[in-house]
Amino acid sequence: MPITLRRLTRTARTARTPRPPRSRLVAALTALGLAAVTAPALALLAPAPEAAALPNGLALTPPMGWNDWNSFGCNVTEQKVKSVADYIVSSGLAAAGYSYVDIDDCWMSGSRDSGGHLVPDPAKFPDGISGTAAYVHGKGLKLGIYESAGTKTCAGYPGSLGHEQTDAASFASWGVDLLKYDNCNGDGSSPQSRQTTMRNALAGTGRSILFSLCEWGQDSVWTWGAGVGNMWRTTGDINDSFGSLLSNFHTNVGLAQYAGPGGWNDPDMLEVGNGGMSYGEDRSEFSLWAEMAAPLIAGNDLPGSSAATLSILGNRDVIAVDQDSLGKQGKEISSSGGLDVLTKPLANGDVSVVLFNENAGAATISTTTAAAGISGASTYTLNNLWSHVKTTTSGAISATVPGHGSVMYRVSKGSATTTGTTHPLVGASSNRCLDAFDNQTAPGTKVEIWDCNGGANQQVTLTAANELRLYGGTLCLDATGGGTATGTAVELWTCNGGANQQWRANPDGTVTGVQSGLCLDVTGGDKAAGNVNGTPLELWTCNGGANQQWRLG
Repeated sequence: MPITLRRLTRTARTARTPRPPRSRLVAALTALGLAAVTAPALALLAPAPEAAALPNGLALTPPMGWNDWNSFGCNVTEQKVKSVADYIVSSGLAAAGYSYVDIDDCWMSGSRDSGGHLVPDPAKFPDGISGTAAYVHGKGLKLGIYESAGTKTCAGYPGSLGHEQTDAASFASWGVDLLKYDNCNGDGSSPQSRQTTMRNALAGTGRSILFSLCEWGQDSVWTWGAGVGNMWRTTGDINDSFGSLLSNFHTNVGLAQYAGPGGWNDPDMLEVGNGGMSYGEDRSEFSLWAEMAAPLIAGNDLPGSSAATLSILGNRDVIAVDQDSLGKQGKEISSSGGLDVLTKPLANGDVSVVLFNENAGAATISTTTAAAGISGASTYTLNNLWSHVKTTTSGAISATVPGHGSVMYRVSKGSATTTGTTHPLVGASSNRCLDAFDNQTAPGTKVEIWDCNGGANQQVTLTAANELRLYGGTLCLDATGGGTATGTAVELWTCNGGANQQWRANPDGTVTGVQSGLCLDVTGGDKAAGNVNGTPLELWTCNGGANQQWRLG
C-alpha cells in the first residue's frame, strides 16, 4: 500500500474520545454547581484493586500471532487474511508458536442488519467471518476479530456499546477465538465498566474467546485488567520508529507486578519487518517484548517478509523466554544513561538478561549474575540467544552493545562454550550458510553463502586461537592476502596462525577480523538481490546490517 494511504488510515484508526484529566473534571463539576458530587465521582474514577487473572483458562503464556492493521489498515480482505494464515504455517512460524490471525478494524459493513447484528463487508469477506474462521482453523490456527466499546469503532463502523450480548453471540457463532476490544467513541462511562460488560457477554456464549483490552493504558488498566481481560494495552498506539518503540518500552517495563499467566501487559503490536527501523532496532524490539513477557503479535505483511525479518520473528530461543511457563515479566534492574539491564527468571532456574542501549553510539553495558538474580555457582554459561555462541563467566555479564541495539543472554549455572565445537554459520540476511565453493579444498577457494545442506564444506569449527576452520580443521577462513581494506575477499587457506585468519564472534552477532577490525559481510547483502546462492563474503565496515549478522546453526 502507498505510504500516504497507510498514514491516512492510521489517522482514522487512532481518533479517540479520551476522558478529561481529573483536575479538569473537578473544575467542570464545580462550574455546574455539582461540587457536592465531586468526591463520589472521583471515587468512581479511582483505579480498581488488582484482580485475579480472568478464569477462562486462556493466555497462560503471552499470546502469539499476527494482526493486519499495521500492514493493511482498512484495506483488509479475506484473501489477505487467508494468505497470511498459509504463510504462518509454511514459514514455520506456526510451529514456533504463532497461532492467532487477527482481523482489525474495517472488516464490517457500515450498518447493522434489521435484527441488530453486525454484518461482515461482503466485498471484503465474501465467505463471511465464519468462512474465514473455518479456513484459518483448517490451518490449525485461531481467528481474532476487532470491535470497540463505543457507539462506533475508531474508523467509524458500528461499535458494540449497547449490543454486547448480540455481538458476543455473533462472534461465538462465527468461530472467533480472540476479541480485540478498542475504546473509541465511548459514552463517558468508564472503560472498565464497558469492557466488563463485554467480558460477561463473551463468558455467556460458552465459547472460549481470548479478550484483548485496547484501552491505550488509560485509567491504570494494568491494576484491574487481569479481572477483565487476558491482555491489556499499557500504551498508546505504536508506530514504526525507534522513538515509539522506546516510549512504549519505558511505559511498560515498570509494570511487571501486574502480569502473569492468564493476563499480560501489552505494549502493542510488533513493528518488526515494516521497514521504518533498522535490523538492530527490530531485533531490540523483539528482545525487549520477549523479556517483558509481552504478547508477540506481528504487524508486518508476513508473506512479504525477508529472511532477516524471519530470523527475528522465528527465533525460538527468544520466543522460549517470552513463553516461559513461570510467567514472570522481566524487570529493569539498572538504566543509568540509557544503558538498560533487564532480568527475567525462568522456570528451570535460568535467568534471561537483556543489555539494551538506548543511545545512538555503541557502549559497554555490564552487570553480574548476582545482580541478575542467579547465584550459588563458581561459573556460569552465557548463551547468546541471537548468535547462539556460548561463553563461560565467573559472574560478570558485559558486552559492547551497538547504538539502539541489544544483547540477550540466557544465563545458567555451570560451564559451556562453543570453542572447539563445529556448526554451520548462518547469515541473518539470507538464512543461508557460509560455504566453501563447490566442496573444493584447495587454498584460495572462494567462500560464499549457499542453502544450508549439512555438507562438510559448511561445517565451521571455532578454535581457541580465534580461527574459523573448515573440513575438520585443515583449512582456515582467511582475509585474502592479509588485506585490511573494505572489499577484501574472504577465502580458504591453509591454517598458519596469521592475524588475517583470526576472527572474533562478538556478542552483537557480528564476526570481525582481528587484523582488520572489519566485519564478515555478505557482499551486497543489504539488498535482496545480494543474498542469493553463490554470493561471496568479504570484509566491510561494520554497520549493523543483517548481512553482517551470523548465528551458529
